[in-house]
Formats: sequence, structure tokens, C-alpha cells
Amino acid sequence: MTTAQPAGAGHGDGGSAPLPIADRAVVRRAAIAELAADKRAFTAVLVLNGLAAGAGLVGPWLLGRIIDTVRKSSGHGTVDRLAVVIVAATVVQMVLSRYALNVAARFGERAAARIRERFVHRTLALPAAVVEHAPTGDLAARGTTDIDVVATTLRSAVPDVLVASAQALFIIGAVLLLDPLLGLCGMVCLAGVVLSTRWYLNRARAAYLAEGAANSALAEVLAATASGARTVEALGLQRRRTDTAETAIAEARRTRFGTLWLRSVFFPSVDISYTLPVVGVLLVGGALYDHGAVSLGTVVASALYLRQLVGPLDTILMRIELLQSSSASYARVEGLAALPRTEPDAGAGAEPADDRIEVSGVRYAYGRAGDILHGVDLDVRPGERLAVVGPSGAGKSTLGRLLAGIDRPRAGAVTVGGVPVADLPPDRLRRQIVLVTQDHHVFRDTLRDNLLIARPTATDEELRAALEAVGGGWDEELPDGLDTPLGGDGRHLDGARAQQLSLARVILADPHTVILDEATALLDPATARNTERALATVLDGRTVIAIAHRLQTAHDADRVAVMAAGRVTELGTHDELVTAGGGYAALWHSWHGDGPGGADVPDEPDGAPDMDATDTDGPDGSPAVTSAPAASPAP
Repeated sequence: MTTAQPAGAGHGDGGSAPLPIADRAVVRRAAIAELAADKRAFTAVLVLNGLAAGAGLVGPWLLGRIIDTVRKSSGHGTVDRLAVVIVAATVVQMVLSRYALNVAARFGERAAARIRERFVHRTLALPAAVVEHAPTGDLAARGTTDIDVVATTLRSAVPDVLVASAQALFIIGAVLLLDPLLGLCGMVCLAGVVLSTRWYLNRARAAYLAEGAANSALAEVLAATASGARTVEALGLQRRRTDTAETAIAEARRTRFGTLWLRSVFFPSVDISYTLPVVGVLLVGGALYDHGAVSLGTVVASALYLRQLVGPLDTILMRIELLQSSSASYARVEGLAALPRTEPDAGAGAEPADDRIEVSGVRYAYGRAGDILHGVDLDVRPGERLAVVGPSGAGKSTLGRLLAGIDRPRAGAVTVGGVPVADLPPDRLRRQIVLVTQDHHVFRDTLRDNLLIARPTATDEELRAALEAVGGGWDEELPDGLDTPLGGDGRHLDGARAQQLSLARVILADPHTVILDEATALLDPATARNTERALATVLDGRTVIAIAHRLQTAHDADRVAVMAAGRVTELGTHDELVTAGGGYAALWHSWHGDGPGGADVPDEPDGAPDMDATDTDGPDGSPAVTSAPAASPAP
């Protein structure tokens, strides 16, 4: 499969590097920033909740007045008027609470939208090497499950907690004003709730972070198994992949049970603690009433207030579980901010002096494995067509990734015009270098939009010309031409057309340098040869570096770099290398089936064998290929 891509995105083979998780301070600052971004709505929520909570205090206080009035036999007229006021206050509280929830929900939706947009922006702005080596499942889980949890919290939990907190504060204040001694008694009896909550909070964040990590690991295993289903079936790896999945599922289940156990201890202990303040106030209030220190109405009103406190406290504590899980999810979402941005690490603002690519003393290793490349030196001239050949595992695809800026060398330098390739900002890099691999990607969008991601300003004529240049022109056969939906419920392109679509993106991207790594691997030999000729014509005058798997490609190149065991062992034109009688000459004669010489070589016949069907540069022997959209990130 073929994918045209910038030095940029895809699925790496060098091992996954864990993505960072933001600490509490970062999450706190991010949450405060969200509140400040929509402070008018947030202020309105606070004011409305405060007014609603104030209206809710009227009922218990007036009920206490009614009890005292009845005991004094002050008349039924006063009782009726107080009852009407209670009803009116209840209606006002309902109206204010409903309006407050409406404003809070809108605030939450806007905040969730900002978080989603920021996550997408940060993801698209990640450097190539970070995206390549980030665990796919972890990144996907953060962009879906974690953001959904945060969005749900902002839509529902935050408004509920704001309302409940305002009500709780007003109720506590009312009890203290009604009778300080009874209020203090009620606060002391709330110690059970405080202790239970503290116990839960000290353990919840770590438990939910562990659960999130386990879910990400499970998503990674399932995604890898699904994407490599054909390989799993061909190599008989079903049992191994099943065991790996079961291990990941067991860990996810274990962490889920861990958070469930915390909840099973927390909620029952809180339910028991709710009754203590009411019991304490009734006992103390009864004693004070017997001594004439307080009126019966004051005792009843205080008990009602504390009983009324159960509602907001219950809301807060019930939402703590969601707040803890969302705090862990928020920490994972905000963790992307700790990753390096697309700005260059060195030479900020530097522009390449020309299109000359230089590789100097480059060494590279995947993770902690040994070096794949050992002191590679190479000079690629502007406008040159360079073929890189060698046996499987020689390091050809790894070198291609370094040339495209996808990875950084462990030692040495890869520069274009004197500037490190990996330090170029993505927009500048896309104009400079595009890597075309054996993978393709067709977005669930129209054919036009699938092409416009490479050049958003292209006209329909330019889009059709790009397809025609790579042997396409089949857009006219589609029901709606360029407006035909692809993927999903739309039309599915076969491998050849999907590759031609990716190659057309290269034409539209119009880079100075194109790196081809099995770019026509899925095309039949005749179509592949025609496409290669079309590409050669279109790319005439540009620098082309071809990871050659057919020796005919090397024969047609200006120069050939031969790699073996991570080193460039020979460099020269085809004729020079054949005449030199080294390793390349032996490969050429073996492939072509003739004696020394071979300067006049016909076109490669259909079905001619590849010198190297797959390039296994990865540490585990898997093909070192990338997978990403062509020439520019997806819209």
C-alpha cells in the first residue's frame, strides 16, 4: 500500500514511548483557564446558584417561625401568610435553579468544545518522531474516552457540584446564624463525611490513572491485532495474540475492580455519616430546649437545615467519583502539552540554503536495541535521482525515515541546506520533503477532499491532472466524479486506485524532494512500471530518493547507494558499480541472469523478481513502514 506523507505522521516500528500525564498543578491551571475563558457565564452560574440557594433557606426558617407562632397561639393569619411565603420561595428556588443549570450546561458544552479543539490542535502539532513512537491505542483513548469523560463532567458534574456547593454553604451559614452552638454541633458531626471523603480522595486518583492506562494498553493490543489480522492469520499467531489480549483484559478488569472497591467502601460510609448531624442537633437541641436556651422552632429549623444539607452533600459526593475519573482523564488529555511542539529545537527560524541533503556520521537505534545504522555518510545532490538498494534489514527504510525527518539520528546529522531536517516546522518540511511508503490512507470524504488535503487551493482541473499524471483518470468513472464519497458508506477504492490517489497527493504537494519506499508495491508489474514512468516525468528536475526493491529502478537512477548491515558500502552510477565487480554487480548479474556487463538492459519484464520484497529494519523484524495521510495532515 502506498502513502504519501510529510516528515510527519504514521505508525512507527521503533517501539512505543509512553505519553506523559499532567500533574495536579497543571490540571488545576488548565481548569482555571477554562473558567476564565468563559468567566461571564461562570459568574452568572455562581450568582444564579447563590440566589437559588438563598431562596431555599426560606422554607426551614419560616417553618421554625410557624412552630413558635403556633406554640404561642399568635393566630392562624400569621401562619397562613408564612405558608404562602414558603410556597413562593420554593417556586423562586425552582426557577432560579433551572435557569442556573441551563446556563451551566451551556458553559460546560463550550468548555468541552475548547478542550476537544485544543487536543486536536496539539495532536496535529506533535513532532513526527513523537507521533511515530506514541502508542496508538493510548493516543486514541485520550482523544475519545478521556475527552468524553471530561466533556460529560463539564456538562453535568460541574454544574451539579456548583449548585450543590452553593446550597451547602448557605445551609451551613444559616444553621450557624440560627444558633451557633447547634451549628457547631452539626459541623462536628459532619466529621464522618469528611474522613470518608479524605480516605477516598487519597486513593482515587492513582486508581483511576491505573484504570485509564490499562484501558489504553487494551486498546493498543486490540488495534494492533485488528490492523495486523492478515499477518496474524498467515503466521499462525492467533494463540499468541489471544493470550496477549487476555492479559490486557485481565489487567483492565483488575484496575476496574480496584476503583469499584473504593466506591463500595466510600458510599456506604457516607450514607451512615449523613444521619449523625441531625441526630446530634436533636440531642443537643433537646437538652438546650429543656434548659430554655433555645426555642423549639430553632431546634426544628436547625434539624431541617441539616437534613436539607443531605441533598447537596449527596450530590457532591456522588459526583466525586466522576470528578476523580475526569481528573485522571483531564491529566491524560493535558499531558500532551508536555510533549515538544513543532517548533524546531535548534536553529529556530532557519531556512535551508538550498535543497542539498547531507547525511554525516549517522547512527540510529530503535529504542534500547543495538544500532541499525552505523556511521552512514551520504550526499544527495539537488535534482538527482538516487536509488538505495541492499538486502533485507540493511537499513534502507530506516535511512529513508531519517531523510524525511520522521526520526532523529542518535548521532550524526541529517540536513537539508545546512538545517537539520527533523528541526523544520511541518509546513516547511512538507514543501521540502515528502515520503511515499507502501501504505495508503483513504479518508471518509469525497475524492476531491481526499486530494485537497495535499494542496487546499488546487482547482478541479489540477486535481484531475494529478490523477492523470499517475495513471489515474478513473475519477470520470465514478458516479459523482470528484464529489463521490469514499470509504465508510461510500465507494471503496481497490489497492491500485488507492495508491494512485496517494501518489496524486505527492504531485499536488509539489515537494522539492520525494522519497519513494515501495511506492508502487501493490500495483501489478505493468501498471507499476507505467506509474513509475509517469512519476519520473512529473518529478523531473526534483530530487528523488528511491528505496529500490526492483533493480531496474537502480539501473535508471543517476546514482546507486548500496547498503549492507547499516552501512553504505558502495556509491556510484549503475555502470560504475557493475564495472567495479562488487556486491552490487553480483546482485545485478544474479537478478538479470547474464555475465559481467549488462549496460544495455531492457525494461523489467512483468513478474520480474524483486531484489527485496520487504525491508525489515525494525527491531523485531517487522517491515519498517509508515502509515499516514499524504502530504499534509487531515483537515
